[in-house]
Amino acid sequence: MLNNKYLVGTVVSLSLLFSPASALMPEQTKQFQRIEQPIGLKIGVTLGGLALIGTELWWFVFSKTKSQQVTLKQKKD
Repeated sequence: MLNNKYLVGTVVSLSLLFSPASALMPEQTKQFQRIEQPIGLKIGVTLGGLALIGTELWWFVFSKTKSQQVTLKQKKD
């Protein structure tokens, strides 16, 4: 049973590996066109990303509870 699964997996992998890519993907005839984004949108996305990064840094650095000092008392016999 294990040899059967191994054989089927090998055949499928090799057929996908050696199949021509054009058979798997449809033909694309149009070229990509550049779409210019407004400067306000670029600035807004950048500031939003920086705000998220700053929030994550604050969360991991400053939101931890402060650890308390532990004092050890030794008993003298």
